[in-house]
Amino acid sequence: MNKRYILAILILCCIMQCCPQIMWAQERTTLDSLGMNVRFDMKKGTVYQMISRISDLTGYYFIYDSELVDNDRKVKIVPGDYHLRDLVRKITANDNIELRIQGSYLLLYLPYLKNDTGDDTEPVISIDSMLVIKGKLLDRITGEPVIYGTINVEGSSMAALSNRNGEFMLKFPDSLSGSMIRISHMGYMNRIIGASLLSGHNIDIFMDQKIVPLQEIVVRIIDPKAALREMIKRREENYQIKPVYMTTFFREGVENRNGFNMTEAVLRIYKTGIQGSLSGEQVKMLKMRRLTSSGYNDTLVTKLKSSINSCQMLDLVKNLPDFLDIQYNHYYEFTHTDITVLDNRRVWVFSFVQREEVTDPLFTGKIYVDAENYALLRATFEINPAYVHKSAETLVLKQSRHIRATPLSARYEVSYAQYGGKYYLNHVRADLDLRMKKRGKIFGSNVHVWFEMANCETDTVNVRRFPAEDRVSTRDFLSEQSYVYDEKFWGQFNTLIPEKSLVEMIRKYDFSFGR
Repeated sequence: MNKRYILAILILCCIMQCCPQIMWAQERTTLDSLGMNVRFDMKKGTVYQMISRISDLTGYYFIYDSELVDNDRKVKIVPGDYHLRDLVRKITANDNIELRIQGSYLLLYLPYLKNDTGDDTEPVISIDSMLVIKGKLLDRITGEPVIYGTINVEGSSMAALSNRNGEFMLKFPDSLSGSMIRISHMGYMNRIIGASLLSGHNIDIFMDQKIVPLQEIVVRIIDPKAALREMIKRREENYQIKPVYMTTFFREGVENRNGFNMTEAVLRIYKTGIQGSLSGEQVKMLKMRRLTSSGYNDTLVTKLKSSINSCQMLDLVKNLPDFLDIQYNHYYEFTHTDITVLDNRRVWVFSFVQREEVTDPLFTGKIYVDAENYALLRATFEINPAYVHKSAETLVLKQSRHIRATPLSARYEVSYAQYGGKYYLNHVRADLDLRMKKRGKIFGSNVHVWFEMANCETDTVNVRRFPAEDRVSTRDFLSEQSYVYDEKFWGQFNTLIPEKSLVEMIRKYDFSFGR
């Protein structure tokens, strides 16, 4: 059998494999999109599994409110040919569900009631001429929440992050109602959806993991330390040199067996460029509130180092930690452990751990570096669990004479996002667990302290230092304020939605106000 004959057979096989898809694509174009025929082949499964199957058959990505559709309900259906709308209604057991298509996305929603004029009206959530998009990011295969995904308005620096339940809320001016919303996360394919399709709905957006094909990977040895040296060398190319304003949402909290204390704030930060000093950065408080349970007693808590100051210190690109600093990273072992993607770009994943002969409380974790421009995109790390108990002096500002604080764990996550060709600090999260014990006592109690800061908007125009009277101290921030959780309190500011565990904690305690 000659090579030409083999080639002809291969081409014929490819054509035969593609024919059903070509015929289906042609059929799709001849039918009304919402009334298209679908040959459905599943007999039983959950609603979620069946909707995923429709997505596979049609090529549409479904978005909908999980309060509207019960994903876990078991369904039986007779395989056969169905109109798309009829099939969706049959699977969801809701004859009122409507479908709306935009590009490759298909929205499931309930129709709106007619107003006094008899016209259908779609309520668009707005706050002082701001549009609001609310929803949840979920892994399409596992159904698990996609944590700390970035949701931003394309062409602007306005963004929101999904919380630990995958929930998010993005506010932006109604003048941008025609914009596209970009949703991205490390290891997932981007979602780009029209704002007009999402406005006024509380929707679930399912994210597909991006598998890097072997043929796209150039097999070669990558030296992590050499890559990190190149990352440091290119900092001025990848990160902002001049000062910028960052409007951030900040949250810190303390929980112990006696109660719960949390402060939330919107901060405007005058952030110096990559060459500027941390001491030159300034913070202006735009809005703040505090929640304190009646049983909480902070006199029993050892004074910790300021969380705002810690957020500034955790700008890893600007304030190099020892595992990134060339002078000190010889204390670590580095390995190239994985490759992933972000915004359709390859990302190297380097793991690091302190050398066995080093017994000081150093770090262990992972570093994510863009394979093309060597920008640091993300780092997840913790103080080595084997030596974290030695780190009290690093984490605690002042020890009480009567209480001894022993660190149990200290975990951190830092990420950067690109805007206008430069990378900016995007999100910082820290979780610290302490064992608090009165001196002379056998038993103690645990305390969980956390803080996080999300960058919701970056402004590079007319950036000036704040007047002295507008600045707040980054070293002594927690002040007594009343607190009632109400999303309208924040007005036009973007915030992190409190995750389910935090909401449950708020409900658990008897809070006092106006303290």
